[in-house]
Amino acid sequence: MDLVIKNGKIVTATDVYNADIGIENGKITEIGKELRGDETIDAKGMIVFPGGIDIHTHLDMPFMGTSSSDDFKTGTIAAAFGGTTSFVDFSIQSKGDSLSKTVETWKKKAEGKAVIDYGFHVAVTDATDSVIEEIPKMAKEGITSLKLFLAYKGSLMIDDGGFFKVLQKAKESGSLVMVHAENGDVVDILVKKLLDEGKTDPIYHWESRPDKVEGEASGRAIALAEMAGAPLYIVHMTCKEALDKVRMARDKGLPIYAETCPQYLLLDKERYKEPDFGGAKYVMSPPLRMENDRKELWSGLVNGDLQVISTDHCPFFFKGQKDAGKGNFAKIPNGAPGIETRISLIYTEGVLKGHFGINKFVELVSTNPAKLFGMFPEKGTIAVGSDADIVIFDPKKEIVLKAENLHQNVDYTPFEGFKVKGYPVKTIIDGKIIIDDGNFTGTPGQGKFIKRKTFKVL
Repeated sequence: MDLVIKNGKIVTATDVYNADIGIENGKITEIGKELRGDETIDAKGMIVFPGGIDIHTHLDMPFMGTSSSDDFKTGTIAAAFGGTTSFVDFSIQSKGDSLSKTVETWKKKAEGKAVIDYGFHVAVTDATDSVIEEIPKMAKEGITSLKLFLAYKGSLMIDDGGFFKVLQKAKESGSLVMVHAENGDVVDILVKKLLDEGKTDPIYHWESRPDKVEGEASGRAIALAEMAGAPLYIVHMTCKEALDKVRMARDKGLPIYAETCPQYLLLDKERYKEPDFGGAKYVMSPPLRMENDRKELWSGLVNGDLQVISTDHCPFFFKGQKDAGKGNFAKIPNGAPGIETRISLIYTEGVLKGHFGINKFVELVSTNPAKLFGMFPEKGTIAVGSDADIVIFDPKKEIVLKAENLHQNVDYTPFEGFKVKGYPVKTIIDGKIIIDDGNFTGTPGQGKFIKRKTFKVL
């Protein structure tokens, strides 16, 4: 065997046990005792789990007159340092473009840069009949998920008719529709009203997008999916108002799924009050909510109403990008970094603080993303035949998160000063060690495109 990981505690979504892992040609070929290989890693005292999968990122994405600051090289290196070994990025359709052209544009962004494996969702912003007819072709090419925006009026937002047609065609094709659920018409009116009143600071971003616009859009999207007989996945859920809609749908037996992100679990509205325009760091959509919403989200993860923790990694520099919104909160680029800090934060805040056990942790950050988005069992687990995407995690390693010590191409982290206990020390992708005790040992371009399978009910 090429590589053997010895003496580690293996953790999957269902099991915890001690064993060696044998790897050959990028695959796990044996799990047992006293294995031998050309290279050996002694993982005594370490937790060994499947690499994290982040199914919500925006690398090198043009948005609001600028572009997200991480490209497919810097963003994936940061991901690997944080224990993420695969991700699915959003390719965003421009008005008039085909879906094929959209995906090809994003593939070129990744070529020669990505250091971890990657797939693409395609975001439909111009749902013409010819575009909708492309959906089966996308599915055959391994692009088995689509995103629709009910927000960002005048740019990304789609109407209910287009939304319904995409749901119908996606169901026929075995694809999963994802939705950004905010009522864009209402948000547009509220933004204009606040600006007319001279209310321009970052806190008014929060005020322009109340929880009810997320709840209404979530309920509407679920109703449309039910009418189409299609599954639905709601991205970056933030609040009880929206989560209650998911709970009701799932209680009816509908195939409705949802994710949340670390920022919504750990931060709240008070961040928008930071002085010297500091609140702009947390301008994202939907915005941070209230403490009670955070409690509801943790409960939703525990009870299975939320299935995934992703990041919505969409970084913009505080100085030079976010500050374009000084004097007008509506011009602050929406988004924040998080691809590097997700695993350690959720282990610390979720497992060590008693919200859920370590198997549930693996389920939320790796296994469920793989299952919902057509990558299981090749990814998302440790089993014979699976890809050798593995994290060796030191449960005793303590770090204070600081932007200056991270690898994301951005000048801040929303989690500055957070203390985490438990951190990846080695990240293995396709059987190759690419993060080795704080050193990047991989090669830009080694990441492979993931041709994903069609949707199966979780």
